[in-house]
Amino acid sequence: MRILDKYILKQMLGPFCFGVAAFSTIFVASSFLFRVAQYLTEYGASASSLIRLFFCLMPEVINYTFPMSMLLASLLTMDKLSGSSEITAMRSGGISFKRIAAPILIAGFVVSMFSVIWAEKVVPPAKTEYARIIDYEIKHDTKPKTQDHIVIKTIKNDKLDRLTYARTFDEEQGVLQDITIEEFQDGKLARIQKTPMAKWINGTWIMEGGSITDLTGAAGVNRYMTFDKQVLPIAATPTAITLDQKSPEQMTIGELKTYIGILERQYMPTSKYVMEMYMRFSIPLASFFFALIGVPLGMQGQRTGTSMGLGISVVIIFVYYSVMTFMTGLGNGGALPPIIAALVPNALCGAFGLWLMWKKDQ
Repeated sequence: MRILDKYILKQMLGPFCFGVAAFSTIFVASSFLFRVAQYLTEYGASASSLIRLFFCLMPEVINYTFPMSMLLASLLTMDKLSGSSEITAMRSGGISFKRIAAPILIAGFVVSMFSVIWAEKVVPPAKTEYARIIDYEIKHDTKPKTQDHIVIKTIKNDKLDRLTYARTFDEEQGVLQDITIEEFQDGKLARIQKTPMAKWINGTWIMEGGSITDLTGAAGVNRYMTFDKQVLPIAATPTAITLDQKSPEQMTIGELKTYIGILERQYMPTSKYVMEMYMRFSIPLASFFFALIGVPLGMQGQRTGTSMGLGISVVIIFVYYSVMTFMTGLGNGGALPPIIAALVPNALCGAFGLWLMWKKDQ
């Protein structure tokens, strides 16, 4: 790595860390503190629960602040170098504007890749624990007892052994309805069981009438059988099923893909889950596109300072997240293909950033 690259990246580090801290504080102050007051006054939440709730919230907040902080860091870094005539000196020495911008853009790409991993490995379990603390420690098990689209996975020897899907579930009555069970052997679908209902009776799920399709017959011949009563091959209690269900935001990408496949086989709408899967990449990649915008915007004739840089960043962020929210709504509702809805905000940022880069490079 050249001395120039190290110097530019060193100039970026301070503003980036400041951005993460500043934007995280804004997120927490604007929403979390209000909820804390509500949990204290309405539910008498303990200090221990609230502290753990805060730490479970932070991974998602930090994930949202990475693009914002990258925009602020790139803008302030170029502003500082431009204001002190260092950019002029570099270009006089034969260094092109694209070469000067390269370390910032590479840093933006690295932050994007890290953010993708962060959003997959850290955020979903943190959100799951966040919801558990609210529902069962603070609100004392006020989660709805009736749910739609229940999925129960059975893992054996680190492989998917069985997928159980129920269209509706009532914990209080101990009833699963419209059930489809897919059993796997060596990663391939082997049997499909269908039953209209299963009841929790004396510690066991009993299916009342249904069919079994065996897909392991020789020469591709499938065998079809019916039954009057049979034990549903899951050991989870009604309470355990309620605890195990996740919202799309709490699922990993692998879980989202599995869930989407199940819904597709049941001819159920999947746009909400597909949109969530694409957004796991769209939001992290915004760090790179924000760097692409911040670099040319920071090239001012006079130094604008941190306050002006923060103000410009806030305006761009507001526009970006407004477009993203609108497009997410269209994608969730099926008005646009989810992949198009997820691509539009970054595509607009990329086009705007490339145009600004071209203008400054002239």
